[in-house]
Amino acid sequence: MTGTPIPGESIDMQISDILRAISYPANKDSLVDAAREAGASNEVLSMLDGLPEQDYTDITSVTKLIGSNYGPGLGS
Repeated sequence: MTGTPIPGESIDMQISDILRAISYPANKDSLVDAAREAGASNEVLSMLDGLPEQDYTDITSVTKLIGSNYGPGLGS
């Protein structure tokens, strides 16, 4: 991944950068692995790891669940 180092970014930006770099469809494990490889914070890893085990067709399908699990401001 290129650009700003992930650990220095806000949670929203970390999630956004990670999800944009993933090829879809992707399952939960792929999301968590991509975040870990990007150096995401433990909080972001925990959020992604808390998602249901399923295939996600696009960024919206992931952010919708993150937003519903963690409140407004995340995943919007």
